[in-house]
Amino acid sequence: MPRFSVIVPAYKVQAYLRESLDSVLTQSYPDLELIAVDDASPDACGSIIDEYAARDPRVTAVHLAHHLGLGPARNAGLARATGDYLVFLDGDDTLTPGALQAVTDRLKATGSPDVLVYDYARAFWTGEVVRNQLSGRLSEEGPASFRLADRPALLGLLMVVWNKAYRREYAEREGLSFPPGLYEDTPWTYPALLAAESVAVLDRVCVHYRQRRTGSILTTPGRRHLDVFDQYDRVFAYLAGRPELERWRPAVHRRMAEHFCALYADPRRLPRAGRAEFFRRASALLRRYRAPGGGSALPSPLSLTDRLRHTLMRLGTRRTYRLLSLLRAAGTAAGRGATAVGRGLRETSLRLHYRIQRLLPLRPELAVFSAYWHGGYACNPAAIEAKLRELAPRMRTAWICEPAHASTLPKQTTALRPGSAAYWTALARATYLTTNVNFDRALVKRRGQVLLQTQHGTPLKRVGLDLQDRPAATPTTDFAGLLRGADQWDYLLSANRHSTLVWEKALPSAYTTLEYGYPRNDVFHRAGRTDVRELRERLGVPTGSTAILYAPTHRDYRRSRPDHLDFERVLRDLGPRFTILVRTHLTYAGTGAAPIDHPRLIDVSAHPSVEDLCLASDALVTDYSSLMFDYAVLDRPIVIHADDWEAYEAARGTYFDLRSCPPGAIARTEDELVDIFATGHWRGSRSAQLRAAFRGRFCPYDDGHAAERVVRRVFLGQSAPFPAILPPENRHPCPSPTEATPPPAPTPLTTSPFPF
Repeated sequence: MPRFSVIVPAYKVQAYLRESLDSVLTQSYPDLELIAVDDASPDACGSIIDEYAARDPRVTAVHLAHHLGLGPARNAGLARATGDYLVFLDGDDTLTPGALQAVTDRLKATGSPDVLVYDYARAFWTGEVVRNQLSGRLSEEGPASFRLADRPALLGLLMVVWNKAYRREYAEREGLSFPPGLYEDTPWTYPALLAAESVAVLDRVCVHYRQRRTGSILTTPGRRHLDVFDQYDRVFAYLAGRPELERWRPAVHRRMAEHFCALYADPRRLPRAGRAEFFRRASALLRRYRAPGGGSALPSPLSLTDRLRHTLMRLGTRRTYRLLSLLRAAGTAAGRGATAVGRGLRETSLRLHYRIQRLLPLRPELAVFSAYWHGGYACNPAAIEAKLRELAPRMRTAWICEPAHASTLPKQTTALRPGSAAYWTALARATYLTTNVNFDRALVKRRGQVLLQTQHGTPLKRVGLDLQDRPAATPTTDFAGLLRGADQWDYLLSANRHSTLVWEKALPSAYTTLEYGYPRNDVFHRAGRTDVRELRERLGVPTGSTAILYAPTHRDYRRSRPDHLDFERVLRDLGPRFTILVRTHLTYAGTGAAPIDHPRLIDVSAHPSVEDLCLASDALVTDYSSLMFDYAVLDRPIVIHADDWEAYEAARGTYFDLRSCPPGAIARTEDELVDIFATGHWRGSRSAQLRAAFRGRFCPYDDGHAAERVVRRVFLGQSAPFPAILPPENRHPCPSPTEATPPPAPTPLTTSPFPF
């Protein structure tokens, strides 16, 4: 029998569930069972739970046939619990390191109480962690264990189930269970505390309570918040059946009034249409269960304002209650109005033009595209634009770019100069907007406009909110601005599940994620040997030479372009069979020519299409560039040159250790890099094995039809992904021209190198 049964219900928390489960299983106190309940979650929660159950015998996976809610999901876990104590943890929250050891030590020190109350901290999506403001009530001074009557201030804490450990025999004897509906903690927590023969406290933060920007049930508006009335009915019914607990009725009534007022004041929870009904039902319950005493058992007296609010709600005088709230908010509203007037006075003539254009009807056949901060025709937006013209010839397309890049556009596409009147007209009138970065911060997305965010690579390095603790690495500290931009997205394109989970957490918003693959990689399946041969000729690659594309990413910890390789030495050691194509990162554009003048060193930094360079090469050498994920679609050799991993990780941070799961051979020094190519390891069987595993994880949807799936879903309104995603064995990416015969299929790795 384990010491703890940790019950974790999961519903639509795929981005956080691994962190939650890991926080339990990595506890220094290992004597536990983890019961993870998949509440028929439509995302990957079920498969994640099964994965953990398969690799750790302490994990029990429970799958509900239908979505029932937190309460029934916890009950399903309770039915399987065998531990001495019950611990509840929501699927997006985490236990702090050492929490269970601290809990078990405190349980021993306090004589195994019925309930142990411990502290929590709110972990905000901004990265800030704030401890519970009432933590002083968990002081361990005084008797080790006690009855609630000895410390009634505990009733003033957040009435949730997950900041306490419950002796299982006690919970079963009391018949404690969770009802359906929201606020299901209420009918469990009050009886558990009120009826306990012994209670103890632990003055330690044991739980990080995640404050999600979006997606939290309790901050989603709807009629479900009216469930709170049924939950308090259950609490008072319990009190009515236990005469010895009747003395607690005034205190619970006061806490109920505080709860109702807080809910009514939160615009995120109650829709306008339901506010009158909420106030009416709250008034009815406050009158029904009113008891003399006014909560005198609680140590802190009510303020005059709070007493007035409770009274007005109990009497049902909604207009007076609303007037009181309006008076308190008047000063704040006046300040906001003045700011809005100031912004209006500063509007330029172009902004005025933009405002006028937004009053005109949208143009349903106009689609506007952009890529790389007003760069040329490139990346996912370019592939989607081309496919849109093919599948929907009636559509008119425009591309936002600086004049210097206008020559890269197809002749059928209109060029838009950023900041021009035509630019603002297009942003105001186009029905479809597509980019791989961000549109103008002044964009006001209209009703009916559809914004597609394609991104421009699978994230290895940290992005979005995950850079808040790395100010030296982030291109902007305006995280609120990033989130405002994300709030405008209707669709986010994802190449793999890893990307989906990263973006869902790093830039949380209400967009729909399309796991369709990357359209820019479709060309890898369409191109043939003739196309590749012509590309190599245009680039100047000698016939029969093995072309290595060298494409490192930029470094956040230095301003100048780093020189990672001694090209003259590398080319000398490799010999005449090899040619290096050097592609510097976009951030170093215009910082100089190729490092040396050598007939087998070709600077391709200015080439408009990185996809062309991938097709023209036989192998990729990179460090931490997201290009590796795209290049893997070609199933050609990849070599990682990680000569400064520790510095890069310290400055930027990554989502996984690339050295432990590379897409091919890995070199930590220049000597190792030369040796990998000189010995043939770059295209050996081990490299093929690693590449196959890497492709399986990061290229599941890249089958040559991603652009068509996007166009049919976003622009043509077809809900089902079409064409269907081809299985890997039916995909045939373009081979390199120096590949005499197709390589044999790699032998699968006996164990997966990925923690996915």
